[in-house]
Amino acid sequence: MHLPLRDSTMLLSGHYLAATGVGLLLSFVSYLLMTASQRKLVYNRVASCFKFSERGHRTSSSKTPPRSVSPEKKPPSNIPPLSEYKDIFPPWRRDALTSAVASPTSAGKDSLLGATIESSNPSFRTGLIPFTADYRTCTAPASTYTPMGIALTEIAALGDFPDYAELSGVPLPAPYPEFKVESALPRPYRPFRWAYHQTMSLTKLETDCWLELERDFAKSIKDRKELFATRGKMMLDYLPGSELACKELMELALQFLCARYPQYFSLSYSNDKGYVFHNGILKNETVVGDMHPLHVLLENVPEDFAVMVRNPEDGYYYLRGGVLCSSLGWTLGSKLGMQLKEIHGPIPDYKEKMEFSMDR
Repeated sequence: MHLPLRDSTMLLSGHYLAATGVGLLLSFVSYLLMTASQRKLVYNRVASCFKFSERGHRTSSSKTPPRSVSPEKKPPSNIPPLSEYKDIFPPWRRDALTSAVASPTSAGKDSLLGATIESSNPSFRTGLIPFTADYRTCTAPASTYTPMGIALTEIAALGDFPDYAELSGVPLPAPYPEFKVESALPRPYRPFRWAYHQTMSLTKLETDCWLELERDFAKSIKDRKELFATRGKMMLDYLPGSELACKELMELALQFLCARYPQYFSLSYSNDKGYVFHNGILKNETVVGDMHPLHVLLENVPEDFAVMVRNPEDGYYYLRGGVLCSSLGWTLGSKLGMQLKEIHGPIPDYKEKMEFSMDR
């Protein structure tokens, strides 16, 4: 029996449709059974054949030039001229000098010049401590000033371990006597909890939590000292002119530890040794005057510190010292002596988005 041509054609088309449907069904089931990597491979092969992107749009044939050959963006128009940075100084704290003298002897009080000097005073501007000068060897200490307007004679009157809480206006931390270092865990760090935007990432510091301890305190100190022993100045170094800043940083850190964790740390003074820092976790003591301030920190504080010093010639801040054992992708030795914008040179869009705010 012969079917009419029209009927045979319809039957053949039905067979093709059925076969196509079965094939699509099997393909779909196979796709579901694939692993994620196998699915990605199939997708990439199909995408390369039909030239479409993940959003369903055809891939453009135009090519975007790499960042390095793109026209450089114009700098923000609100960047002040160089001379304005030279005329900008840190906050003035001369009003706290008298009450911050460690042991206000008559000689110490007589060395204080009072709160009459101003940043606009020509003698202050011409008497700024030179960028690379050691404050201990300046020949005219009464007329040589730090950028905060404090004369070097006043620095001497303040003595070692002055009241930095009074000088800075930031109170010492509250004591935490119930703290147990052997069971302390590090605070969770979640820098990308929300959508990421390139900013300076400044957040308000909880002053009680500036330096926190954890149960790996002793091991961290040991590891950091071993790093310094093998890599030296890549981890810890300092340049001329950073002496006063390093001393202040060290004294501030030790004062904090003694105030926050009195059950573990204390400072004592004797005529033969001077100040001695007692570390109850490591069961040792450090004679502060026997080593550079950054080495005192290396021996007792498992934190990284970078010392930025203002250059009076241009008003910008430069990396002049530090102890950095945990930096990622760079070392202290590779950045020491650089200005902020030089340190952050490799960061994409730093110049356009952050340089002005950082320098200011």
